[in-house]
Amino acid sequence: MIELKNIHKSYVTGNTELHVLKGIDLEIKSGEFVSIMGSSGSGKSTLLNILGILDNYDHGEYILDGKLMANLNETKAAYYRNQMLGFVFQSFNLISFKNAMENVALPLYYQKVNRKKRNLMAMEYLDKVGLREWAHHLPSEMSGGQKQRVAIARSLITNPKIILADEPTGALDSVTSSEVMTIFEDINRQGMTVIIVTHEHDIAERTKKIVRLHDGNIKEIVSTRQHKLNYV
Repeated sequence: MIELKNIHKSYVTGNTELHVLKGIDLEIKSGEFVSIMGSSGSGKSTLLNILGILDNYDHGEYILDGKLMANLNETKAAYYRNQMLGFVFQSFNLISFKNAMENVALPLYYQKVNRKKRNLMAMEYLDKVGLREWAHHLPSEMSGGQKQRVAIARSLITNPKIILADEPTGALDSVTSSEVMTIFEDINRQGMTVIIVTHEHDIAERTKKIVRLHDGNIKEIVSTRQHKLNYV
């Protein structure tokens, strides 16, 4: 599903070049449940942005579902994002003046799905995350956990092949975090590939594979059964 070969990424600020990713080799198979961990500055957010086709890499190859992701214009990048990927963010990224149903339906608006159909589908996905009765509430009327469940429903409505979640429990208390992770586990059991960036060890332990980054390199890849799969 995902294959990264010798991925390098640098950023230039003023006269300084910061080499963030230093030759990442990583394979994630269809249906895997993976967490990416690392301290601040380790490169985990940059790696997720590259996986999400939100940022370009400088050298190497990124192969997504058999297709090379390279030299894409914004139209083509948006096409692959819409067809392949669903995103969940720590800050929820909900539109404040739209209710839960409208937020969940939004990706279908960009796919030109008519209002009636997209709203019906949004209700189905809100039901899947236990929020059907909150369909007409605004984000300001919801708890953090409810907002994150709305965001998860929104990420699922286009039936992507991969969910990319950036610190999805970072703004939540421990009980709500556990509830959100249960939803991700259910999604993964249905066959969807799920990749989570987190700094929380208890969250990572609920995934099936942990990729640990250190200074732009993969330090190790570990199964959650504490069996080390690989060292770099």
